[in-house]
Parts: sequence; C-alpha cells; structure tokens
Amino acid sequence: MPWEQHQTMTQPAITEDLIAAHGLNPDEYAEIIRLLDREPSFTELGIFSAMWNEHCSYKSSKRWLRTLPTTGPQVICGPGENAGVVDIGDGQAVVFKMESHNHPSYIEPYQGAATGMGGILRDVFTMGARPIAAMNSLSFGATDHPKTKQLVHGVISGIGGYGNCFGVPTVGGEVRFDPAYNGNCLVNAFAAGLADSDKIFYSAASGVGMPVVYLGAKTGRDGVGGATMASAEFDDTIEEKRPTVQVGDPFTEKRLMEACLELMQTGAVISIQDMGAAGLTCSAVEMGDKGNLGVHLILENVPVREANMTAYEMMLSESQERMLMVLDPDKEAVAKAVFDKWDLDFAIVGHTLAEDRFVIELNGKIEADLPLKALSGTAPEYDRPWVETPTANELASVPQIDPIDGLKALLNSPNYAAKNWVYDQYDSTVMADTMRAPGLGAGIVRVHGSEKSLAFTSDVTPRYVQANPFEGGKQAVAEAYRNLISVGAKPLATTDNMNFGNPEKPEIMGQFVGAIKGISEAVTALDMPIVSGNVSLYNETDGTAILPTPTIGAVGLIAAGQDPIDGVARDGHIALLIGHSGGHLGQSALLAEVFNRTDGDAPYVDLSAEQRNGQFILDNRDNIRACTDLSDGGLALAAFEMAEAGDVGVLLDTEDCAQLFGEDQARYLVACNFDQAEALMIAAGQHDVTISSIGRFSGQTVKFGSSEAPLDEMRAIYNATFCDLFT
Repeated sequence: MPWEQHQTMTQPAITEDLIAAHGLNPDEYAEIIRLLDREPSFTELGIFSAMWNEHCSYKSSKRWLRTLPTTGPQVICGPGENAGVVDIGDGQAVVFKMESHNHPSYIEPYQGAATGMGGILRDVFTMGARPIAAMNSLSFGATDHPKTKQLVHGVISGIGGYGNCFGVPTVGGEVRFDPAYNGNCLVNAFAAGLADSDKIFYSAASGVGMPVVYLGAKTGRDGVGGATMASAEFDDTIEEKRPTVQVGDPFTEKRLMEACLELMQTGAVISIQDMGAAGLTCSAVEMGDKGNLGVHLILENVPVREANMTAYEMMLSESQERMLMVLDPDKEAVAKAVFDKWDLDFAIVGHTLAEDRFVIELNGKIEADLPLKALSGTAPEYDRPWVETPTANELASVPQIDPIDGLKALLNSPNYAAKNWVYDQYDSTVMADTMRAPGLGAGIVRVHGSEKSLAFTSDVTPRYVQANPFEGGKQAVAEAYRNLISVGAKPLATTDNMNFGNPEKPEIMGQFVGAIKGISEAVTALDMPIVSGNVSLYNETDGTAILPTPTIGAVGLIAAGQDPIDGVARDGHIALLIGHSGGHLGQSALLAEVFNRTDGDAPYVDLSAEQRNGQFILDNRDNIRACTDLSDGGLALAAFEMAEAGDVGVLLDTEDCAQLFGEDQARYLVACNFDQAEALMIAAGQHDVTISSIGRFSGQTVKFGSSEAPLDEMRAIYNATFCDLFT
C-alpha cells in the first residue's frame, strides 16, 4: 500500500513495504532503530524519511560538493544557508540561488513550476533581501512526444503566473528539447535580491527557551511527502504521486515577503527559515541543527486549513507561503502586529531546547521524540561507486554543406529559434529597473537608487556533459562567464543546479563527479565561487536517465561609472572575432540538427584563454558597440542573432562549415566602427589575444562567402519556429 494511503492512520505497522515506500533502505532503517534503541512511530518514520531523502540530505552528493570552491573576498555567505550572499560594494549585497522543481513539474506542470518559483523567491527574501530578478532553465523532451506540449504550456504558464503576480522581473533563462527528457522534464528556477550587507538574516537558532513562531499561510495536506517523491525515479505509478505536488498562491507570498521584510526592521527576528521541502520538519530541524539546539513543537497551535490533520501530515506538508522563525520574546506583540496588518497567520508553535531533541506534541500526546542532530548534521552520507565516462569516439568526417542551409536547419530547431513565445509570457519590466530584457544574452537590472547594475545568466550544454563531464562542467561555467563579460559585467559568483539520473548507477555517479571536477576547476580559474546551489538526482523514468545537466547560474557587476555593452550592430560596423577558431564540430549543434549525430568529444575549454579574452573585452569596452559570446551554433548562429537584433545584414568572409559552425570556446563576436576595430587590433597584439576581422554588418542579406539569403527570410524562420510548434 502506498504510504500516502496511511496518512489518516494513527500508527500503522512498520512493514518492509512501508519502509521502502518512505524511500529508506534496510540499512538506513536499521540505523534508525540503533539511534532510537526502539522502533520509530509512524510520524517518526515520516520525519526520518523527509530528512534522510536525497533531496534534503544530499547523502549521495555532499562528499563531492565539499570540493567546490566557495570562498573569496566578495563572498559574504556561501553554501549552507537559504541563498548565497555576495558583496557588491557601497554596503550592499546580492543574494541569489537556483533550485529545481523537476519531479513536481512533470506530474503537475502549472503548480509544479509555480511553486518552484515561490520556493526560490522565499529563499531570497528569507535572507532579508528584496527580490529584483528571476530566471529559469527548462529542459523538455522531444517536440513530437505526446506529453511535451502539455508540459511546455503548463510550466511556462506556471512560471509566468506566479512570477508576474508576485511582481519580480524574469530577465533571462534557457529552453532546450531532447528525447532524453521525455519522461522527466527539468525546471530550474533562479532568483536574486538586494540587501544591506550588514543586515543579512540567517537560519541558525540561538537561545534556549526562545519561542518558535509559525508565519504565513495555513497548513494543508498538499505536498505531503513531496521531498521523498523528488528523491525517487518515476515509473508507471506516476499519477498516484499527484497529491504530493504543492499548490501556490503568489498574492499570499507577496504579502509574506512584505511582512517579513518589515518584521526584520523591528529587531524581533533571531533566526528565520522558509518552509520548503519537507515543510515544518526540515525548517525546524535545520534551525536547531545550525544553532546546536533542540526544538519542541506543539502542533495544535499550527494554523491549519483542513480538519483532523494528523501529526504526520502537519510535519510533512509542503503547503506554500510559510516561514518559521525564532523570535525575541520581548518583541512578540510588535511581531504579531506586523503579521496582523498583512492578514497572515502568526502563531507560537514551540520553543528551543538546550538538549539535542526534536519533540513533536499534538493534543498532549508525544508523536515524536528524536535526536535532532541525527536528522540533519549526521544524516547518512554515501561514497557512491563511480566510473569515469569513457573517452568519446573520434569525430568522423563531417560533409561540407551550403552554410545558409546549415543556418536554416538551426533556426528551424526549437533549441536555437527565437524564444519570444516564452519570454512574452513573463513580465520582464516590473519594478522598472530592467535594462536588458530576455532573449539578448545576459539580463541586466539596475541597482535601484545607484549607478550600478547587475547582470544574470544561466547556462549549460548537456550534450557536452554527456560526452565529457569534466569539459562539459568547465564549459557551463565558461559560457556563463562569457555571457556576463559580453554585457560588460565583471563576473562575481555562481550558483549551481546539478540535475542527474540515479546516483546508485556508477556511470551516472561518474557523470556527477566529472562535472563537479570541471566546475571546480573553472570557478577557481575564473574567480566565480559557488555560493549556493541544489542537487537533483534520480531524474529517470523506467530506468532511462536525462542528459546530465549541471546548470550554472551566474551574477556579474557593472560598476558605477561603467556603461553596459548593450548596443546592437549597425550598418557599416566591422565584425571582429576574438579567440582562436579550430573548427571543432564534435557534439556541435550543426552535427545534431543537420546530421542527427552526437559523436565526437566536447570542445576543450582553455581557462587561461577564457580569462585573458574576457578581461580584454572588459578593458576595451569603450571600443565595442555590440558583443556576444560564441557557443551553440558557433560563428554562424552568433552572427545571425547579432544581425537580426540590429535589423542589419551580415557578410562573413568564409563559407567553410567548420569555421562557421565550429564550437571552439573562449570566443566572442564584436561589432564596432572601423577606427575602433583598429584600436582593438592594436590592443589585442599587446595582450596576446587572438583577433581577426571576419566581415561586416551591412545591407539586408545574410551572406557566408558566396552563399546568401535575405535577412527577412531568415528572420521569419527564426521567429516562427517555436510559435508554430506550441500554439
């Protein structure tokens, strides 16, 4: 019997099937008995299930996560809190994080994506920051798969429906399609906010006997067991998991944010934690664990919206828009008045303890009495066996084709066509500080009341990671770095969202390890430490895993006195290519879209060249009118996108497909005037930077060597492809 069906039973027998349904293996259950010196109650089993699942405990990944570089002079708070915090000068900080809501979004696309947005926004304002930007990274199955269209519509509507109502601009992101995601889409949500660097709020409880306060919306039965569901593969019982998906309310979340930010100004908050995965259980345990305290909860005081809820249900509910706080008892009246003003629940539901205990009481009965540290700080940790991903096969010969036909093939793919159909459903201008809307590279948001701006991007190329996890991990960071550089931003730091299949399979764990090693090397070389993140494993259906997708979200700073590189190519501009081009076609977009091939190795990422070329762009920004990095689709796609954005043709000197569609790294395409091009050439020679003049922007034609097509014809394909597929 599925564990959900036991919810209203007071104490069912703890059977092997019930233990397995809670995501615990026999060894883990034996460890629970050892810790307690007895059998757990049903509520206690649920609590262990919630805290020891992969989603909350990181039991398969934390050994490797510890190897990531997480510190630097710019880092105020690294991983371990609700979000990372990075100094941006003038007493200000940017607070940001990326998290997944993959499983819920596949089961219930609208609510799964919407509550993913809600959760990541809470992570930011829990730290005392007002959200100023959001992004998302979405991966769907093949466009002809019967479920894809439903998922695309539901997920994008959910993101827009929540984010637009809450009032945060969505300024960037990515959307991809591949049959590997047919049974398991990925929905990765990013949010960033601004705070005073000396007014950051943390989750560690302090003080014995301090009141533990429940804030926000009421608790219901939605989302019970959601974290455990997110830590398992899918199979043909997927529809039975629908009740584990939460239901969101962006208007309540907006009020919750305003109430929390107002409360933080009163000095009443000792510590605060949002209720996300595993709800009341995880928030209380994390606060106690970080503060080396115990917690006693009295559940009859929890505001509920459904009758006769059990302790099990209240502790595992993932109802949205809720927070838990340790309160200064002298300021209870002040705090309650704030939440009364915003028409939100405020209830003292427990207190902190000196001893290492997690006590759950309901109507005078002790439903759980557990060692708190065992639930969090000393949860299981595995060193999963792993095997290195085999070296990719050597790339077979790639036939020369008409380059305009090659570009048309890319523009006819939803992976590379314009995503206006998506972006137009998101509000990108609310708050009136957005300087660069989605669709043109990194998004840019003004730091309100200052001359500074922040740039945001999200990047990964899963086919590279599949072929070579180490180089693919490096490339995800390098592409994020280049996207920030391209708008004139100094890269500050990164957040990661590690989406992989079943870690109990050595080849999948090998992908994870390889990607972590590559990411580590890249963030070190490019001075972009990982300050927050999320791991999402078991992204499989019936044993078929997704492509390894370690998404990198990155933030950069455009300092006061600096203008963004935010222009467009104009008639008469020279086209300059910065970086070495070797014509690498392995794992390229051309290979996939034209030849239906995925052979060859991922491109090598020369991190010293990345750093050198990126710094060259920043140092010479005054001579650059428009800039984009070269990634998927190489020079051909980058040149077309730059031309299309400026409504001007582009004439490149070569028609060699390897030069046009090769995906060598550390490269940028720059548009500038003739005299600026001369200055850049001279500067490049002085700094060992490879630079070449490859053509010009002019007229209304896209021309590669002798092959050409009208810009309007190419634009029509580019703008129609996605819309035609999904409307």
